[in-house]
This record gives sequence, C-alpha cells and structure tokens, in this order.
Amino acid sequence: MNRAVDKWIDDHKEELIEALRANLSIASVKDTEHAGEGAPFGPMIRKALDDALARGKALGFDTVDYDGYCGAIDMAGGDEQLGVICHLDIVPEGTGWTYPPYGGEIHDGKLYARGTMDDKGPAFAALYAMKAIKECGVPLRRSVRLILGCDEESGMSCLKHYNQVAKAPTLSFSPDAEYPVVNSEKMIFRTEYEKKFDSAITLHAGTRRNVVPGEAVATVPLALSRIVPIMEAFMEGSEFACSAEAIDENNTKIIMKGLAAHASEPEHGKNAMLAMLALLDKLPLEGEDAHTVNALTNALKFDCHGETLGIDSEDASGRLTLNPGVLDWDETGIHRLTFDVRAPISSKAEELEKKITEGIKETGLVQTDISWSEGYYISPDDELVKKLLDVYAARFGQRLEPLAIGGGTYARHMKNSVAFGIERPGEPGRAHMPDEYIPVNDLIEDTKTIADAIIALAGAEA
Repeated sequence: MNRAVDKWIDDHKEELIEALRANLSIASVKDTEHAGEGAPFGPMIRKALDDALARGKALGFDTVDYDGYCGAIDMAGGDEQLGVICHLDIVPEGTGWTYPPYGGEIHDGKLYARGTMDDKGPAFAALYAMKAIKECGVPLRRSVRLILGCDEESGMSCLKHYNQVAKAPTLSFSPDAEYPVVNSEKMIFRTEYEKKFDSAITLHAGTRRNVVPGEAVATVPLALSRIVPIMEAFMEGSEFACSAEAIDENNTKIIMKGLAAHASEPEHGKNAMLAMLALLDKLPLEGEDAHTVNALTNALKFDCHGETLGIDSEDASGRLTLNPGVLDWDETGIHRLTFDVRAPISSKAEELEKKITEGIKETGLVQTDISWSEGYYISPDDELVKKLLDVYAARFGQRLEPLAIGGGTYARHMKNSVAFGIERPGEPGRAHMPDEYIPVNDLIEDTKTIADAIIALAGAEA
C-alpha cells in the first residue's frame, strides 16, 4: 500500500463518484439495430465510450479508440505493458428496481445503478487509481493500459477485435469478478432452439441469455375465472409472485415475477420462465401448446445444474450451472429458447450439445445456434496470481486461496490474465440484479486496491 496514493484517492473521492455517476446515467445496452460506423454496438454504448475516453484525456492520459469496439487509456512506463481490462456495456435494467436504474442515486451510503458493480464502477476505479499513481509520481517499470470493452455482456467481440488490431498486454487483470483472485473460469456453452407451429398462447421471458429471467408474461385462450383457482393453488407457498387479468371474456394475461440474477449463479435468482411453464402445465391448454409446455416443464423443472437433462457435473473448477434465459413464443411458435451453461473445464462441448438436444427431444424444438468459450486455468504459483494474492492480503488483512468461477470475464480472451475483484468474499452477487449497487466506501477501497495491484505488477520496485 502507498500512503500518498491512498490519500490522493481519498481527497478526490467526490470527483470519482461524480465521473462514475455521469457514465452510469448512460443506458449503454447493446443495440445493433441502430449500429453504425464507429458504433458497432449502438449509439448508447458509443456515448459511454466517448464519455470515458474524454475523462481519461482530461486527466492527462493518452487515449485510443479502436473503431468503437473498445477504447484504451494509457499511462507511460516501460516497454512491457500491464493491462487492466474493464467494460462499459451493461445488461438491460429489467424490472423490480426501487431506485432509477440509471439515476446513480446514493442511499444509505450505497450508489445504485445498472453497472455500478458490472463493470463501470471498477472501470472508473481503475481510471482514478491510474491518476493517483501518476500524480504521486510512483515510478513504473511497465506501462499501464486501461482497456474499455463495449461488448462483454454479449459475446466479447470487442476483445476479439482488440486482439486483431492491437498487441496484447504482457500481463493483465480484469476487475470484473471476485476477490481475492480468480485463476480459473468454467467453459461457457450457449445454445438456442426454435419450433414453428400454430399456437394459441404467447410467452415472453428474459432479456439476455446470461441473465436469470426475473419476469415472464403469457397470454392464454382461457377465461380469467378458469385460471384463478388453478393459479392460487399453484402459488400457495411459492417464492414467486403471480397475477392475472382478463383481456376479454375468453383470453387472459398472466404475469409471473421472480428474481433476476447472473446466469453463472442461477441459484441466487428465481427463474420466472420456469415458474410460468410450470403454471401453464397446470392449465387446460390444448393440442401442441399443451404438449410443448408439458415437455419443457418435464425437461427443465426448476433445475440449476441440468440434473434432469443429464448434464450435471463437477470438477476442481466448480459445478455446472444451467440458465434457460430467453423464451420468445407467439402465435407462430417458439422463435427463441436460449440455454446458458457454465460447465467445468473438463467438459466437452459436443457432449453438452448432445445431451441437451436429447433431453428436450420430446418438445420438438430444433437447434438454431451454438457457441462456446473454453475456460482457463493459471497456476496459483504463477507470479501474477501470487502478487495479486499478496495485494489482497495486505489491503484486507486476510490471506485466501484463489477462486474458480462460473462467470466469464475478459481474462479468458487475453494471455497471462486473471480476474481480480471486485465482489467481496461471502457477499451475495449484485451484478445483473435489480437495485444493483456498490457501497461508496467499497468503491473507494476498490480504487486503492486496484492502485496497489498496478504498483505491485508494474511498479519499478515490483
């Protein structure tokens, strides 16, 4: 820890908060419908990137714009380079917020907005950590580059573009996971299905495949009076909330509310899609609608680990998780059903595909897309891991072992890279959830911790 750096950060706390709040006010959700030259992910992500790069330049750093895919803010040092990799894109706000999702309001010492934890908070903490190091004259043997990606939540094409047009850092870390250090990430396996048929129902659930659906909305060709008794019996003792309203005397709209969460931790959410399917399976639907609902309900149940599909597995990198994330179903059938699987690094994509497809065979769904990203593992004895563990121990006063996680960070797409912070051990995850927030004191402590990491890995005395 560097006392001068810590003091500078404390003295500029309000400046950091206001800079972050300004970026949090930008709803930087991917919007390819309005993409254009220099804005491959839409105008709002472009706006968030422009804001961050402008602030970096105003703080005295050189900046680079890589075609709107990502940007970089540079601090001079030696020939080798340390990368700090963050992202400015966010998932949609979803429902269930107490405070405005882009308001950046502070209540009881907590800063609320989409992106406070994932990942704008860490990005601006890293920027001000760099500024503190520069202002305090800390000598560096490596240059430092803050890389600001713009498509982390939807495939990481931003970093793939970066690797095509720029040289990868010598070593790097991404403050987009958990403390103390993440040295292993599971495989991310994703697949999608469709089924075309004439349907009398509609069902829409989820916003992104990597988010547990917090709400599902369905319409069914049944009178409200027929539905209410079945719904009330189904919901007795349930952790979900459900309501129904008549569209007309023969049709009803049903709303199921659960709890959104990150797809890597589905057990922390309540999947409203699965609850809606289970409820619809109790209703007197007919024909192919009844068959499809029943087959999906039987195949998926409320599993978080793919038990019924036969894909549940575990190794040193952790246990498999399954998230059915998006379901779009209208009068022409199911246009999209997505599965997001975080699988142990020993898993084989071909085997996962085979088992999932076999497991939902009775539904009649046909696969339309498949993709996966292999996980990674870096030895705890590696210098990068050891030094970051030392940083955490010095700052937080406890020495912990490195972690294996199900979340996917930029570390998997950059050589010699790990994830470092910012979620604290034992705290429930807040990323992708309603009322996402970061305690202001944590934000300042994270800024100091990132500065510690930069000094440890890039400082002249490292």
